[in-house]
Amino acid sequence: MTELAGPESAPISELDLAAEFPQATREQWQELVAGVLRKSGRLPEDFTGAPESKLVTRTYDGIEIQPLYTADDVAGDAGFPGLSPFVRGARPEGQVATGWDVRARFAGTDARAVNKAILADLEGGVTSIWLSVPPAAVADALNEVYVDLAPVVLDAGAGYEAAADALFDVFDEREVPASEATAVLGADPIGLAARTGAGVALEPAAALAARVAAKYPKVRTIVADGLPFHEAGGSDAQELGALVAAGVTYLRALTDAGLDAETAAGQLEFRIAATADQFSTIAKLRAARRLWARVAEVCGFSSPMRQHAVTSPAMLTQRDPWVNMLRTTVACFGAGVGGADAVTVLPFDAAIGRPDAFSARIARNTHAVLLEESKLAGVVDPAGGSWYVEKLTEDLARVAWAEFTAIEAAGGLVAELSSGALAGRLAETWDKRAKRLATRRDPLTGVSEFPNLTEKPVKREPLESPVDGGLPRHRYAEDFEALRDASDAYLAEHGERPKVFLATLGPVAAHTTRAGFAANLFQAGGLEVVNPGATDDLPGAFRESGAKVACICGTDDAYAAQAAEVAASLGAEYVLLAGKGKFDGVDGNVFAGCDALEVLTGLHTQLGVAR
Repeated sequence: MTELAGPESAPISELDLAAEFPQATREQWQELVAGVLRKSGRLPEDFTGAPESKLVTRTYDGIEIQPLYTADDVAGDAGFPGLSPFVRGARPEGQVATGWDVRARFAGTDARAVNKAILADLEGGVTSIWLSVPPAAVADALNEVYVDLAPVVLDAGAGYEAAADALFDVFDEREVPASEATAVLGADPIGLAARTGAGVALEPAAALAARVAAKYPKVRTIVADGLPFHEAGGSDAQELGALVAAGVTYLRALTDAGLDAETAAGQLEFRIAATADQFSTIAKLRAARRLWARVAEVCGFSSPMRQHAVTSPAMLTQRDPWVNMLRTTVACFGAGVGGADAVTVLPFDAAIGRPDAFSARIARNTHAVLLEESKLAGVVDPAGGSWYVEKLTEDLARVAWAEFTAIEAAGGLVAELSSGALAGRLAETWDKRAKRLATRRDPLTGVSEFPNLTEKPVKREPLESPVDGGLPRHRYAEDFEALRDASDAYLAEHGERPKVFLATLGPVAAHTTRAGFAANLFQAGGLEVVNPGATDDLPGAFRESGAKVACICGTDDAYAAQAAEVAASLGAEYVLLAGKGKFDGVDGNVFAGCDALEVLTGLHTQLGVAR
C-alpha cells in the first residue's frame, strides 16, 4: 500500500489497526465465558471440560453450532467451499448489480383479478411472474403483460402441458421470438406426487422438455421443488437431499428422452425454502450449489444450479400476522446473501387467505429495501469468508449429501416416496420440531410468546384448499393457533374467555417476574389472565374473578412459607405454581422449558373449552 508518515515522519509500510492492543487468546476468552456461566449457575465449580461446550446448540440435522468460530475451524479442509467457486451465487446474465429476480406469486381462478394484481406488482417493481391458474386462464391472466420483459413461471400442477401450450400461444400472439422467450414451465411430477400422493409420470415431462429445448433455448421446463419436504417438517439437510435427488431423477429422465447432460441440466430450476434463520438459509443455498456441482462433476455438465428461494410457508402465522413481515424480511435477506437467482417473498397474510393489495405491496417493497437501499446484491457471496458460514455450509453439505446418497441407495426419490420411507424420516424430524415448539425452545413471536388476545383479526378471502393425500403441510404455529381458535369459539358462546387467576404473593416487585411469565404462557393458549396485584385477600379476589383455575406466583421463599396455605384457601378446581416447587394442594407447575402446549391443552380440558 502507499507508505504513510508516522508520528515522527517515519515511513509506515503496513497499517495495523490493532497494533497497540494486546493479542487476545482463546484461553482468555474461555476464562471470561467460564466466569459468566458460573455466575449464572450453568457451570459447576468442578467442571473440567471446555466451558464453551455449555453454549453449543444443535440443529435438527445434528450439526453442532459453536459459540465462536476461528480460522482453526476451517483450516486444513481441502476443497473447502469458501475456497471454491461452486458455492457462490451468480446473478442472471452475470449482472451482479441488478440483484436477484424479484418474483411474485399469483394464484386463483379469476383471471381478471389475477391480471389486475400482476399489473400492479409489475408496476411496483416485480420482475417475474409465478403464475398458478387453470391452463385456460393463462392468456387472460397475462393480458397486457410484456412477457418478453417479465418472465413467467407456471405452476399448473398436473396441467403443466396444457399451461405450457397456452403460454406458447401467448408468445406467438405477441410475436415473441422463440430464441428470446424466457419462462419456466413448472413441470414437476415428483413434487406433485409429494403433495398429492399421485403416481409419478416422468415421460410426459421429459418429452415436453425435449420439445422445448429444440425450439426455446431460454425456456426451462422442470422445477425440482424442495418446499413439499420443508413443509412436511423436514430439516435443511433432508430438504436438500430430496431436492438433489429430484434433480438427479429428472436428469435421468431427460437424458433418456434424448437430451445430452448439459441441455438436460439447463432445463431445471430448483425451489428452496428460506426461513427466518438467516445463517441457516445462507448456508443452505450455498450448500445446495456445492451439492449440485458434485453432481455436475460426476455427470459431465457445467450448467450451475438455478435457485428460486421462497420465504417459508411453514413459518408464517395467522395470529399477529404483522410479525410475518419481520420473518420474511430476514428470510429474503438470507436468500439474497446466499445467492438465490430469484426470490419470492410471500405476503404477510398468506397463511390467512388471498393476499390483498397492501400485503402484496409490502412483500415487493421488502425486495426494494434490501436491493435498492441496502445494496445487498452489490457483492457476490458476501458471507463468503465468514468462518461460521463456511463451516456451517460445509457441515450442511456433508449431511445433505449423506441424505441424498441414502435416497439413491434405496432406489431413488420416487421409490422413497412410494414406500413412505422418506415420509417417515420427515415425520421424525417434525416430531422433534414439534417438541421444541411446544416447550417454546423455538419461540413464535405473537403466538407462543407475547400473544395479544385483543388483536383485531385480519380477514382475507379464503384460498382453495390444497389437495390431500401426499406429505403433510405443517405450519409451526398451528397447534397454538388451534388453542386460540378454541378460545375464540368459547368467547363467542359464553361472552368471555376462559380465565386463569394469578395468586400473587407479596409486593409487586416480588411476584411480577413469575406473574409476567405465567401470563405470557396462559395467553398463548387464549386464556384470559386475572392479576390482582399486591393484595391481602387472595381468596376474595379469586372469587370475584370468576375463574376456576389459579396459578400461584411469587418467590421461592414465599412459596416455602405460603404456597400450601394459599392453595388450600383459594377453593380453585385446579392450582398451578409458577416454578418447579412441589407443595400440598398444587396440582401442576409451569416453568421455563415446560411443555406449554401440554399445559394449555390440559387447562382447556379442565375449563371445558371444546376443540
